[in-house]
Amino acid sequence: MKRLIVVLVSMLVLSSCGDNAEETLIVTGKVKGLKKGMLYLQHVPDSVLVTVDSLAINGDGNFTFKSKLESPEIYYLYLKKKDNNDINDRITFFAEPGTITINTDWNTFDTTAKISGSKSHEKLEEYRMTMSGINKKNIEIMMKASQPENQLSQVSIDSLENISNRNLQRGYAFAINFALNNKNSFVAPYIALKEIPDANVKYLDSIYSVLSPEVANSKYGEELALLLKKK
Repeated sequence: MKRLIVVLVSMLVLSSCGDNAEETLIVTGKVKGLKKGMLYLQHVPDSVLVTVDSLAINGDGNFTFKSKLESPEIYYLYLKKKDNNDINDRITFFAEPGTITINTDWNTFDTTAKISGSKSHEKLEEYRMTMSGINKKNIEIMMKASQPENQLSQVSIDSLENISNRNLQRGYAFAINFALNNKNSFVAPYIALKEIPDANVKYLDSIYSVLSPEVANSKYGEELALLLKKK
């Protein structure tokens, strides 16, 4: 009898999320040191940020959210703190069906977040790690050119500009190749849409043409197809 009750309770939990475990997103974890505040699970279904669920934290930083997820996409965990500071208050992660665990600290909410349980997020982090190095190099080049104490000649400025342009092209090339080499990942169309939407249409079309059927029919796969039609 006890086993039967456990089974029935489990069925009721799943039914609250649409009766389909393959479309159920569970986000759980802990905000270490958080005593009081509001946590929000959010996403952008179309063009407006929407709150999926919210939870008042009062003395315990543990949290669990449950939501229906029709297709893997970017979600946000937003912390509203009573410190009149909007910095470090939103964690971005690539949500997919299943359980995703997010552990972080209240005072470094987005910078120390540890996220596990999402292969799509792991792939996105892999992409971001390389891109951050490319972007950092470009910032260093621009900073060097803009500092008046360097008193650079026009030739030196032109040289730095050429280096910056080549570095920018390197970033585009990396994004394109990363998407092409990860055609089975939901991250591929996301990169095309959000990172390089102004790339030559032939490259965007190449990315879309190699996507697996599952990825092509996902949220970002369909949005990429729409972008290509508009171009």
